[in-house]
Amino acid sequence: MGPSEKEKMLSGMPYRPGDPELQAEMAAAKVWMVRYNAALAESPAVRCALLREQLGAVGEGAVIRPPFHCDYGSNIRLGQGVFLNYNCVILDVAEVSIGDGTQIGPAVQIYAADHPRDPQARAQGLESARPVRIGRNVWIGGGAIILPGVTIGDNAVVGAGSVVTRDVPAGATVVGNPARGVTVRTHGD
Repeated sequence: MGPSEKEKMLSGMPYRPGDPELQAEMAAAKVWMVRYNAALAESPAVRCALLREQLGAVGEGAVIRPPFHCDYGSNIRLGQGVFLNYNCVILDVAEVSIGDGTQIGPAVQIYAADHPRDPQARAQGLESARPVRIGRNVWIGGGAIILPGVTIGDNAVVGAGSVVTRDVPAGATVVGNPARGVTVRTHGD
């Protein structure tokens, strides 16, 4: 017997997202999201406890402001002091890791889910997954989109509204669609 659809998904192989096991896990995540998103008025400690129920790892002091949306949650790993502002979406069909101290603006979308470029493969309903890795002390501006397989290095900055299609080196600042590096000048330059 070959690998399950979940094993295929997590290993980056093409998989069928309609698989009953995957659908059941997504349904459970939806129930959790309703609870989490209704907890807006709750204390940070209560919201953190709720995050720990569903997410793969939640570092001390991590905050996600509701509403928040994800596929599974179990493939999301948050470092210490991570902050996600309102209305973020993470399609976590593969691991999405966010390093300590990273700050993410409102309406940021992080996609680990990918689809075949070939129309015949797409018509078969196949998907694939590529992990997204975001380093420590990264700042991602509101409305940015991070595509599957992207790694963002420590201390990088992603400008608001940018679409990140490629890896971002540590310490770099990228802006635009597609996001490209820019030189940042500080006061006194």
